[in-house]
Amino acid sequence: MESEQLFHRGYYRNSYNSITSASSDEELLDGVGVIMDFQTSEDDNLLDGDTAVGTHYTMTNGGSINSSTHLLDLLDEPIPGVGTYDDFHTIDWVREKCKDRERHRRINSKKKESAWEMTKSLYDAWSGWLVVTLTGLASGALAGLIDIAADWMTDLKEGICLSALWYNHEQCCWGSNETTFEERDKCPQWKTWAELIIGQAEGPGSYIMNYIMYIFWALSFAFLAVSLVKVFAPYACGSGIPEIKTILSGFIIRGYLGKWTLMIKTITLVLAVASGLSLGKEGPLVHVACCCGNIFSYLFPKYSTNEAKKREVLSAASAAGVSVAFGAPIGGVLFSLEEVSYYFPLKTLWRSFFAALVAAFVLRSINPFGNSRLVLFYVEYHTPWYLFELFPFILLGVFGGLWGAFFIRANIAWCRRRKSTKFGKYPVLEVIVVAAITAVIAFPNPYTRLNTSELIKELFTDCGPLESSSLCDYRNDMNASKIVDDIPDRPAGLGVYSAIWQLCLALIFKIIMTVFTFGIKVPSGLFIPSMAIGAIAGRIVGIAVEQLAYFHHDWFIFKEWCEVGADCITPGLYAMVGAAACLGGVTRMTVSLVVIVFELTGGLEYIVPLMAAVMTSKWVGDAFGREGIYEAHIRLNGYPFLDAKEEFTHTTLAADVMRPRRNDPPLAVLTQDNMTVDDIENMINETSYNGFPVIMSKESQRLVGFALRRDLTIAIESARKKQEGIVGSSRVCFAQHTPSLPAESPRPLKLRSILDMSPFTVTDHTPMEIVVDIFRKLGLRQCLVTHNGRLLGIITKKDILRHMAQTANQDPASIMFN
Repeated sequence: MESEQLFHRGYYRNSYNSITSASSDEELLDGVGVIMDFQTSEDDNLLDGDTAVGTHYTMTNGGSINSSTHLLDLLDEPIPGVGTYDDFHTIDWVREKCKDRERHRRINSKKKESAWEMTKSLYDAWSGWLVVTLTGLASGALAGLIDIAADWMTDLKEGICLSALWYNHEQCCWGSNETTFEERDKCPQWKTWAELIIGQAEGPGSYIMNYIMYIFWALSFAFLAVSLVKVFAPYACGSGIPEIKTILSGFIIRGYLGKWTLMIKTITLVLAVASGLSLGKEGPLVHVACCCGNIFSYLFPKYSTNEAKKREVLSAASAAGVSVAFGAPIGGVLFSLEEVSYYFPLKTLWRSFFAALVAAFVLRSINPFGNSRLVLFYVEYHTPWYLFELFPFILLGVFGGLWGAFFIRANIAWCRRRKSTKFGKYPVLEVIVVAAITAVIAFPNPYTRLNTSELIKELFTDCGPLESSSLCDYRNDMNASKIVDDIPDRPAGLGVYSAIWQLCLALIFKIIMTVFTFGIKVPSGLFIPSMAIGAIAGRIVGIAVEQLAYFHHDWFIFKEWCEVGADCITPGLYAMVGAAACLGGVTRMTVSLVVIVFELTGGLEYIVPLMAAVMTSKWVGDAFGREGIYEAHIRLNGYPFLDAKEEFTHTTLAADVMRPRRNDPPLAVLTQDNMTVDDIENMINETSYNGFPVIMSKESQRLVGFALRRDLTIAIESARKKQEGIVGSSRVCFAQHTPSLPAESPRPLKLRSILDMSPFTVTDHTPMEIVVDIFRKLGLRQCLVTHNGRLLGIITKKDILRHMAQTANQDPASIMFN
């Protein structure tokens, strides 16, 4: 920053040098489910205690807002490091926006001075588009790499391609002339492990050998994944979306979006998917994209030195992540807006759209699935849906809501048990046990042995004349000469009934294993397992309705649409609706989910069934609890996150929530001109608060401002090194004018430049409903409570979270500060 003296609305602008947050992963705690102990002091360390910068707002009983500005002492020198944030602290949104406005104002004032300044101005203006372009390019390339590698390693569990080791099963047989239509996946180039090891392609010996090798590879991949995560990047485990939501709300988790996390998450995501665990790669791809956005933001000073601006890039990156995960650029933008972003200005919407576009373009260029589509399970239906089908669609929505409510409660209960028992101390053993159980049970059932994305593709696909799946084993009464593009409803054959039983077993297996898998110490997404559960249920319902319509086409509900020989019911459509309903029940997404699913299918015709099912699943799920799975995990991990979707309807006042309360020690405060350096250092050493209000005197209690613990420490250390005569008995002055001191007194230390002259304040009679709204909309970390200008106490973000838990009849210790 320039050395000129900059001030605006009571702040000395040159004191804001942000600290580089690309710290190494040695600082990291163990795992995404890291338990943070925030309960360290009466005032909660003021974890959220940086104050709002800019105008001094005072909420009175009438709700009026008054403002006042203060000039700073222009003789103070800027202090490097002041205004930055420690790990596990919350940023001050208002201060960061003020910093950005001041930076923008300074660049605009200089751009006409020279060609170089004009170039810098243009670079600054375009840096936002450059960083989201780089993020989109990297996200698309990494997603393509992960898709290709995961497909190859998944097929490695069953066999290997001798003609080209880098080919997966499907690619291996593409060039073979010896495949048949019925057995298109069998070719001499592809060898199962039984053929390679014991030389048998069929028989019980072959089956047992393939079974053993399947379990061996699954355990190997799972062990390697959890070992890499534990040793190199503990933050690479889990979905990442709960932490991304928390970071986007302003929380600092250093290293969570670093280069080590990106590298290990990319590698272990491939291993985790290939191991056959009941998890997906879509959620972790959002984390991968946000890591790319965070790393590229350090190339541009506009974003590297401003935490609020950096979060605009991360919002765009999360849109790019969903774009490449589902091949749904518009759905990605809506997902970022609806589900993860806390602050989403209009320019972030445009940049999110552009990042999603670039990422989707790169992934389409790579074409990882060889089908010229962005996802494996792209389908197109040509049959319209009929009005009577809304009833089974709504039933699927009810199932999705019930599944979501059950999963959230069961998974949170298991994760809480993992944290509170010895079992959680052995993450490698847990992953091995879950992988072993999954592999042993999954292999005998062809639908659970399949890669989950392949399973969804098979369930979504409509039965055409070229389908050889047992799900399409209908008794065919068609004439061979008849055009087969539009196949009528037919009676189910033995293969269909057998497939239904296998799908029912697969449904039970997926429901149970997903509860225990989500949250283990490997990268694990929830989108694909939830969609698979819904797709299985939907396909079963679709076949049932199809057979009902065939055998009872004279019923009044079928009579108008389902004539004999008509193609009336599409079971694949039911699978798609069920998948959306179950994913909606777990995440409580609505608009973005519908858009993602119809971008998957390429048809606008089915929006109404999707909307009906998704809204029904949300209503049913909300009846059991309004939290989605990500909010539940945020609460479980104790992150200070104020959910904008929660309503606060209680009639409490600020005085009821503020600290200190009765029987508490008095609030630790500084006075503006009668404390020494030793006094302040002793207060810092004896307390663990994160900031201190500054008052005129102990007698008056009139509020002057707010000073952060970190800023005080840095300023005193800097003064001892750079200023002569600063000793322990030096008077510390926060006032504009230094008071007169005896001649023999040591040189005073002026710290007015680090003082927030306009902390956000409310009166003691302000309703908490208004206070909560202020915290949400301004992103505050704390506000001070006054009465007639006299300081009474302080309210932090965690005070509000604790109070909201208490009003909901919950134990705050059970959801926070574990």
